[in-house]
Amino acid sequence: MTILELFILAVGLSMDAFAVAVCKGLAMENVTFKKACIVGLWFGGFQALMPLAGYFLGTQFQNVISAYDHWIAFILLSLIGINMIKEALTKGDCCDVESGSLALRPMFMMAVATSIDALAVGVAFGSLRVDIIPAVSFIGATTFTLSFIGSKAGGVFGMKYKSKAELTGGGILILLGLKILLDHLGVL
Repeated sequence: MTILELFILAVGLSMDAFAVAVCKGLAMENVTFKKACIVGLWFGGFQALMPLAGYFLGTQFQNVISAYDHWIAFILLSLIGINMIKEALTKGDCCDVESGSLALRPMFMMAVATSIDALAVGVAFGSLRVDIIPAVSFIGATTFTLSFIGSKAGGVFGMKYKSKAELTGGGILILLGLKILLDHLGVL
């Protein structure tokens, strides 16, 4: 695998995390450098760990993972999105503690949801001639960078449109989950 192919793969895998990081930035009251780094570390870390885990699982589980990854991502992203919309409609404040929180539970759920496809890529790496440590490091660093940028961009946007940010972010997450599902079902 060439560096260009790895870069394209890393950017492609990071797009889900980038979109969710933008939504996270929308929900936060003040996106500081430290908060953007935390978002980047969660998403970048999981985008690096999942292909590494997939690589070690090997190709024996490839059919099982690829058969369900889209459903898992769809359900997790939809649940998070529905929760964000519910909170936006009931409280009217986009900076709710849960949706803007960097706590373990919401960040873990989002990091897993955005990195399920990376697990399947890792399984594929097992059958390719890929130097796994540099590959997952590159994927993690790319995702960290794009997630950092996404959360900062979401924070800027959220400060201007505070009242609608959580509603918009929830809708984006649901649509992202639906896109993943439809892509894997061959509809798109």
